[in-house]
Amino acid sequence: MKVAIIGFSGAGKSTLAKKLSQIYQEEVLYIDTVFWLPNWVARPREETSKIIEEFLDTHDGWVIDGSYGAFHQERRLEEADEIIILSLNRVSCLFRALKRRVQYHKKARESMTAGCDERISWEFLLWLLWKGRTKRRVEKFRQIAQQYPHKTVVLKTQKQIDAYLKEKCGNSNT
Repeated sequence: MKVAIIGFSGAGKSTLAKKLSQIYQEEVLYIDTVFWLPNWVARPREETSKIIEEFLDTHDGWVIDGSYGAFHQERRLEEADEIIILSLNRVSCLFRALKRRVQYHKKARESMTAGCDERISWEFLLWLLWKGRTKRRVEKFRQIAQQYPHKTVVLKTQKQIDAYLKEKCGNSNT
């Protein structure tokens, strides 16, 4: 099984990816762990791209969390058996990001590179609430859903995420 999870920051992509990797017994790749080096230093683009390409080349099944369009997104979407777009509202994403900040105070979460302690900066808040939700980005998610209607699921609320996971657990052997 190959699952590509994309969506807005703070929507729960990493949490969903972890749960689906357990359900499907597939390895999970959090693109944040590839893109970020310790202390929030961005890895060179070419190196990030190569690492993700190697992962895609060497795994028959996977769950990949990340909306990074520059890193083999078209390939990930094309190869995926299922594409999940998490499209929760701004308030929900902000609440989740604040909760995550409290939960992982002075440490990195599992879906982040060691040495990238959880934080909330003004830059991140601007991204979470506005810059990461441009009309262009929203339109890109809509185009993906239109391009792959047979394998795309758009989830907009926690209730929908819970129902989706309940269905997947019922359809798996775990």
